[in-house]
Amino acid sequence: MIEDIKEFVVYLREVKGTSVNTEVSYQRDLLQMAAYLQERGIGEAAKVTKTSLNSYILYLEKSGKATTTISRVLASMKAFFHYEMACGRIHRDPAELLKAPRVEKKAPTILTVDEVNCLLAQPGKEAPKEIRDKAMLELLYATGIRVSELIHLRLADVNLNVGFITCRDGIKERTVPFGKVAKQSLLDYMERARGPLLKGKESEWLFTNCSGKPMSRQGFWKIIKYYGEKAGIQADITPHTLRHSFAAHLLKNGADVHAVQAMLGHSDMATTQAYMAYSQDGAVRDAYTGAHPRR
Repeated sequence: MIEDIKEFVVYLREVKGTSVNTEVSYQRDLLQMAAYLQERGIGEAAKVTKTSLNSYILYLEKSGKATTTISRVLASMKAFFHYEMACGRIHRDPAELLKAPRVEKKAPTILTVDEVNCLLAQPGKEAPKEIRDKAMLELLYATGIRVSELIHLRLADVNLNVGFITCRDGIKERTVPFGKVAKQSLLDYMERARGPLLKGKESEWLFTNCSGKPMSRQGFWKIIKYYGEKAGIQADITPHTLRHSFAAHLLKNGADVHAVQAMLGHSDMATTQAYMAYSQDGAVRDAYTGAHPRR
């Protein structure tokens, strides 16, 4: 089954065009499932039954796994066994009738505009790392992009003259505007900090660590936690908090919900409407320029 899982991950990348994060998540979930089944003498997909998969789900529940984690694992299993059916390796889908546990959706943490301003004011103006941190935080709030998209931005993805960045998630691509405040922070970073951080090395990545490699999600998590505590913000800030705040602030100020959906890269309108269930007409650029607090 291990080789089948590896082939499935290749299929996700080359055929479905999924993101790197999705590939990693699916592979981890499926390999853990395969290890559990192997310990019970089930080493081939054809021998997997609904009962054995239910047993694995029960094991995860007893292990204290979160409902959201179990739902993700179930989605991975359903996609994998559907693929196995399509390849003709199995003649029945053991995951077809499995039901995901009920997930209670928590309201996203949304900062006030004052809290965001306080957070973004924390990085210093002289140390290269803090100038980089300032640019990353400003761009994250200015565009609402995902952290995975932020840390994988290349120099070629940024148009400072027009004020746009190009984001890619698998085969999907979208263009998102940013305003003057983020532009100035990016210019400061490019002119004063990026060179000293790279120390003469070459790198295609916009934001790098001292080795010239993209910053890790864990690295950025520590950054936003540090500045959140420094700002005295009581809310539990995560890298996604600025994305939530970006969307909520635009909608609250009258931005078109369709424009916000396009900027966030949401395929489902309901996801965007969770921030505010109303919209107004307007193009993406007009909505951004007219509504973003730090334009």
